[in-house]
Amino acid sequence: MTTTPHLSRRSLLGVAGAAAGASVLAACGGSNDKKGDTNKTATIKWTHIGTADPGKTINADLAKQFETETGNKVGITILENEAFKSKLKTINKAEDYPHIFQSWGGGILKEQVDAGLVRDLTKDTASWIGNISKTSQIPYNIDGKLYGVAYNSGMVGFWYNTALFEKAGISSFPTTWSDFLGAVSKLKAAGITPIALAAKDKWPVHFYFSYLAMRIGGKDLIPTAVKEKNWDKPELIQAFAELKKLASLQPFNRGYEGTAYTTGQENHAAIMGNGQAAMELMGQWGPSTEAAFSTDKKGQGDKIKFAIFPTVDGGKGDATQVFGGTDGFAISRTAPKQTLDFLKFLLTADSQRKMVAGGGLLPVTKGAEDALTDPEQKKVQQTLASGSFFQLYLDQAYAAAIGSQVNDSSADIVINYKTASPEAAVKAITNAAKSA
Repeated sequence: MTTTPHLSRRSLLGVAGAAAGASVLAACGGSNDKKGDTNKTATIKWTHIGTADPGKTINADLAKQFETETGNKVGITILENEAFKSKLKTINKAEDYPHIFQSWGGGILKEQVDAGLVRDLTKDTASWIGNISKTSQIPYNIDGKLYGVAYNSGMVGFWYNTALFEKAGISSFPTTWSDFLGAVSKLKAAGITPIALAAKDKWPVHFYFSYLAMRIGGKDLIPTAVKEKNWDKPELIQAFAELKKLASLQPFNRGYEGTAYTTGQENHAAIMGNGQAAMELMGQWGPSTEAAFSTDKKGQGDKIKFAIFPTVDGGKGDATQVFGGTDGFAISRTAPKQTLDFLKFLLTADSQRKMVAGGGLLPVTKGAEDALTDPEQKKVQQTLASGSFFQLYLDQAYAAAIGSQVNDSSADIVINYKTASPEAAVKAITNAAKSA
C-alpha cells in the first residue's frame, strides 16, 4: 500500500513498530560506519505511522527502553499513512530524511534507492537477518541488495461482522463474486450498510481493483501490464467494470467519497468498529484498528471474522493467489550508526512478541510465532503461508506514478460510477506507466 498497506497497511495503524523488551545486542557494523564512534550516543529520528493505541503507546515505551539501555535518544514523529507518504515526497536530501522510517518496499523504495536517500543494509544485517522470514525480505531486496527489513507480513482480505450477516440471513461468507454481489443486496435489503470504504484515501479502493484483476486475469496479468507499460487489456477493463458494478449497488457508508480511513469523526475504521457496516476489505491490522477507533475502544470483538476474496466466474485466478504486503523499516543513508542498533532491537523475538500483543501484526522473526493466539489472525497467517502467488500492493510494488494513477482510477470508478469509464481508467494508467 499506499496507507495503510497502502501491511497502513499498509498502515498497520494500531501497531506500527510496536515493540519492547530484549536487551540491545552489540553494535551492528556496516559499510557506512565511521571509525571511532562506537561509544558515542546519538539522537535517532524515528518516523512511524502508529497513530492509534495500543501501538502508539507501545512505540513510546519502546523508545524509552532503548534510551535507558543505550544512552541514545529517540525522537518520534507520528504521521497518518497518506500524510507520511506526502511528506517524504517533499524531501530530496538524505540528510533531511528521518533516520528510520516506515517502508513497504517495492517500487517506492527503489526510487529512494536510486535517489541515494536510503542505506544499503546488506552487510549491516548479515549477522542476524537469517532470523527473519525470507519471504518478508523480498520487497526490500533491490538489485540483490537489502534496503529495508520487514517487521510485519500479511495480506488483505474481508473482515466481516457475523452478527450483521446473520441478521441479513447470510450463513457464510460468499466464495464467488456473483454470490458476493448477492450478499451485498441482501444486506441492503435488511437495512444494513454492506461495506465501509475510505474512498478519500483511495488506497483502500485499489484493494478491490487489484484482487478483481488477479481473480479475472490470473497472477501474470498485472506484472505483464507493468512490463509492457500497457494496462489497456480486456481483463483489466473487466476488473474496473466489476468494481463499477459493485459501486452501482451503492453498498458503501454514507459520505464514503469524503471518508478517510482513520481521520475524522466518521472514519472507515470507526464505522466498522462501531458495528455500522457489515464488512471491509483490509489487511490483517483491520480488527485492531477498528477497535482503536470505536467508541468503546473494544470494537466488535469475536463477531469479526476473516474471509478470502471471492473468485470470479470464468476467471484465470484462484483463491490461493494472495494480495498484500509487508510493513518494514528503511534507514536514511546519512543516519547515525546507532540507528542500526535500534533496527536490530525492533526485530528481536521478544520485541516481535510484544508487537503481536498489540494486535494486528503477524511476526517475521523466528521464535515469535508462539505469541500469535488470535484464531482469525492465525487464519490470515495460514492463508498467506499456503498461498500459490503473492502480489504486493500496486501503489508500492511499482513506480509512484503508476501506483498513484491506479489509486486515482480506482477511486474515480467508485465515486463517479454513473459516468466513469473502465476503458478510460486503464488508458490513464497506461499513460502514467509510459511516463514513469
